[in-house]
Amino acid sequence: MKFGGTSVEDASAFLRVAEIVFDRIHLRPVVVVSAMSKMTEALLSAFETARKGDSVSAFDSLLTHFDRHVSVAESLLTNEQKTVFAKELMQSREELEELLERTARRSLPVQLLKAMIVAYGEQLSSVLLALVCQAKGVNAVHKDARRLIITDDEHTAAAPISEETNPLVQAELNPHLANGEVPVLGGFIAATRTGETTVLGRGGSDFSAAIIGAALHAREIQIWTDVTGVLTCDPRIVPSARTLPVLSYEEAAELSYFGAKVLHPKTILPAVAQKIPVRVCNSREPAAAGTTILAETEQTPNRIKSIAHKKGVTILRINSARMLGSYGFMSALFQIFERHRTVIDVIATSEVSVSLTLDNTAALDAIVGELKRLGEVEIEPNMAVVCVVGEGLRDSPGVAAKVFNTISDINVSLVSHGASSVNLTFVVKETDVSETIKRLHSAFF
Repeated sequence: MKFGGTSVEDASAFLRVAEIVFDRIHLRPVVVVSAMSKMTEALLSAFETARKGDSVSAFDSLLTHFDRHVSVAESLLTNEQKTVFAKELMQSREELEELLERTARRSLPVQLLKAMIVAYGEQLSSVLLALVCQAKGVNAVHKDARRLIITDDEHTAAAPISEETNPLVQAELNPHLANGEVPVLGGFIAATRTGETTVLGRGGSDFSAAIIGAALHAREIQIWTDVTGVLTCDPRIVPSARTLPVLSYEEAAELSYFGAKVLHPKTILPAVAQKIPVRVCNSREPAAAGTTILAETEQTPNRIKSIAHKKGVTILRINSARMLGSYGFMSALFQIFERHRTVIDVIATSEVSVSLTLDNTAALDAIVGELKRLGEVEIEPNMAVVCVVGEGLRDSPGVAAKVFNTISDINVSLVSHGASSVNLTFVVKETDVSETIKRLHSAFF
């Protein structure tokens, strides 16, 4: 059971999580928890301030966040437990103060210092949650994830080494489970073979849950968040959007990539590889079923399951007669984006032109400068990608026609269909995206 930052944002949220765990003790759960909401951002901000040489301001910026942890402890723990947590917090404060000073002096590799500093969010929340669970009557035991998950030494975006991690997880956690204890550990954090702290990068706590679940051959991995599963579209655009009971991994991956922020598909790969179901649940509505993600699923009668979108997209069009009959053109094009470490989202080609979309325009000027050596370049900013997702979409006659008939008076700038069997992707102006989604949701749901 993985609980995200909004599921442990304050005392009432911590209590809710403890009650959810208590109600599921018979399932022999392992609990993975993120940092309290806003804590990771605060630690990253403190690290950046210290990097500029001001470790005092960096540390002071964390004081209100330490107080948030104390407030939860004061509300939910016994006097004895408060003493235990106060000792943990005092030690963390001292260590963080020293690490921020070392960051200002650059006395260790910068990425190692960054990983060590940001890890305190999960370390503190997991110790606190274990104590709150104990106060609620759960036989919880805190485990340091850095002693369980072994990674390479890419400190701030580490990759787990499963052949070393799996036996460690089994040896450390199975005895607790056999004794009826509930292990509680921080997500996102891990360590190298030599014990140096690492973090798992974007969606890291989900990744931790999938790694632990796969190692233990869990019956199910639950991702507890603040929404009830994956919805048919963004509820801020269509309030009547509803929860999808089941998604395939491929469908979930496409939705996530194109804007559905429930989980990052890379993070649940260890579970998918072992065909362990991943359920997305709402910690504010624990009785709701949520969405279950399986390796593969059945098609729905109307084929479409969900509509995702992503704003802030820029289209680049490269026109060049040199493409005609040329076999090196696309290679030269992609190398430009590789050099600038910029990801392409959607791409379409014709005999003499390539259209593609970017959502990261940090290196746009430099990229355009290089692209002009290949041909004429047009830029269309302020666009939005719409992604219609469903199993078997590519092989279903009439679905694309229905999509485009529904928005026949809205200009579509770029279409990608057939690259994936589960999605139809197109680009419209940002100002048209809400109307596009409302109409499509009305037509298909």
